[in-house]
Amino acid sequence: MKKETVKKSVVKIGTGLPVFNPHAAGIDIGDTLYCVAINDGKGGHEVKTTSAFTCDLHEIVDYLKSNGVTTAAMESTGVYFLPLFILLEEEGIEPYLVNAKHVKNVTGRKKDDTDSIWLQKLHTCGLLQKRFQPDNEIRVLRNYTRQRGKLILLSSDSVRRMQKLLELMNIKIHTVISDLLGKTGMAMVKAILAGERDPQILSTLCDPRIKASKEEVIKSLQGIWNEEHLFMLEQALENYEFHQNQIKRCEEKIKQQLLKQVAIIKEGDITCLEETQKKSRKQNQKRINLIFQFRHT
Repeated sequence: MKKETVKKSVVKIGTGLPVFNPHAAGIDIGDTLYCVAINDGKGGHEVKTTSAFTCDLHEIVDYLKSNGVTTAAMESTGVYFLPLFILLEEEGIEPYLVNAKHVKNVTGRKKDDTDSIWLQKLHTCGLLQKRFQPDNEIRVLRNYTRQRGKLILLSSDSVRRMQKLLELMNIKIHTVISDLLGKTGMAMVKAILAGERDPQILSTLCDPRIKASKEEVIKSLQGIWNEEHLFMLEQALENYEFHQNQIKRCEEKIKQQLLKQVAIIKEGDITCLEETQKKSRKQNQKRINLIFQFRHT
């Protein structure tokens, strides 16, 4: 095997880390205090400290723009970063959201101003990994959908309390019919809260499609009418209806936001979406008609 010849030479290698973001800033964010570090152009740093009010956030953005900053690194601490993040995006300064685990526990950094300087140094050298953040339109849609999910959980909790209170009064209607929230179940609950106690009369509220026998329904409606349980049942029903109304309003907002995003993509032309909605309504109506015909044959 032929040995490789070693070429003797002298290679000069520069010291220090390469600079990838020369116009970078580091921002340490808290609930009441913001520290912003930038390069002072003389090998050092300039740190600006402000409070966290909206006027201060605008002041930070103006300060960064006046100093030629094009990108700013900040830690993803709770939701505190989001207002400034959005303002920086709107003003054309790239916000660089990073994981706090990547920059914490570094010896010698005990104050907020040194934290911001450390962020600025790491970001200048390109050593920070950017976390994904959706654009503003997706962020709005995400907020609406998350709110809807929370409302559904609250509504479900109200239904569970309604079922528990019926059990406490030994009213077994929710075990006889398939869905307490259906037409029959809600009609019976509202009639009970309106003062009706006769199982014979309550049984007349049954939809003809209910599979349970009339005798079984009547037995399930014989309860122990405790005043405090009736009061709590009324409040649970009110909570359920309130949350259902909020869910509908939230869904309307989601629909408007989706239409807005489609309009942005299609440059204002949403005729294709309207045609799709018409076809979907026709298909849904056909399914309903088929189900109705199957149940009555």
